[in-house]
Amino acid sequence: MKRIDRHRVAGAALLAATTVTALVVGTGTAGAAPAPAATYNRECGSGYVQVNQIPIPGRGSVLLAYSAATGKNCVVTKRNTSTGSPLWVGSWIQRNQELKSKQEQYGFYTSYAGPVYLDAKGKCVDWGGEIDGYVVARYKTNCGTLAGAVR
Repeated sequence: MKRIDRHRVAGAALLAATTVTALVVGTGTAGAAPAPAATYNRECGSGYVQVNQIPIPGRGSVLLAYSAATGKNCVVTKRNTSTGSPLWVGSWIQRNQELKSKQEQYGFYTSYAGPVYLDAKGKCVDWGGEIDGYVVARYKTNCGTLAGAVR
């Protein structure tokens, strides 16, 4: 289900002008180079290391990074290319099944949404993102060593 926070969209006209197109795979010309894949480029800042990734085929990737120094996780949803028209892009993260902990950012971007940060040292996280209507997520991942301990 696509969640749209209308308060973050600059006017209903912009939302109404958005269209979702189908993802078509394998229709390029023979020998054509594929679009460059989205890669982590320290969007979360120094000290953060990429620890997980969810591809959004033909669009980009959702990247999860972690800072051992701060115990914080960071999510960025990055398009394969930063050229072209802005698309609806979003990033979110929460401690496993703790809806009150959810941090998110959605909007129209040419390159990436986020970073969004969450203190979750020793906890499992749920995280994901969206590019132009294509939504991906992972649940109960990247659990720290304290995740199995009695709380």
